[in-house]
Amino acid sequence: MARKTTALTVAFVMAASAALSHGDVAPQPVNTDALPDVGDEWLTENPYRDAGDDVWKAAVEIGASGYNQNCARCHGLEVISGGLAPDLRFLEAEEYGDEWYMERFISGYTQNGITKMPAFGELLGQKAAWAIRTYIEARPDDEQMAELTPELKGLRDELAAWAADPAGADADGMKAKLDEIAAGIETLSGAPVADSAAYRASALIDGSADGYRRAAEALTIGLSAAH
Repeated sequence: MARKTTALTVAFVMAASAALSHGDVAPQPVNTDALPDVGDEWLTENPYRDAGDDVWKAAVEIGASGYNQNCARCHGLEVISGGLAPDLRFLEAEEYGDEWYMERFISGYTQNGITKMPAFGELLGQKAAWAIRTYIEARPDDEQMAELTPELKGLRDELAAWAADPAGADADGMKAKLDEIAAGIETLSGAPVADSAAYRASALIDGSADGYRRAAEALTIGLSAAH
């Protein structure tokens, strides 16, 4: 808890005083057709957080694309800030955090007459805003992921072997292991579900060789991103 509180305090201080240098970056459009409409009036709380598993997954996927195109340059890959801009993983997944996020998203941030972050609101729209927010708040605790890396690499190697020869593979057993690991991974925002490599890999296992291959790739990519 101390880590979360301290980092969140630092993030807000940086938000108020640091040079964020988004500057003249041109916002890139985000395709949000797969997400349900949320109305024209800007909301103050994430509508996709508790909208059901399918909507949440779609929001995370779309939000990942939107974040990587528009935010990663300053806020870091996988939302792990290098110190230039606030580490948004620590922004609480509740109304207070949502309001702070949306204020910056809609209006941007200017310091001493210099644009440090452009206003994304009118250009990207509300659905894209909340999709990106959903992706951000679902980032897993990177320290916890580092501790789990040896175990997940072992499971990744098993999946890769099954992809080459699925005879004797235990799809249900592997899903159960990954689900148990995923359930124990926390977010730094307090969001209830972490979009971890274990979570993604489990969802790809369908008993086929291709499913094992894709799950192994998900673990490889996820573990690489965590480092």
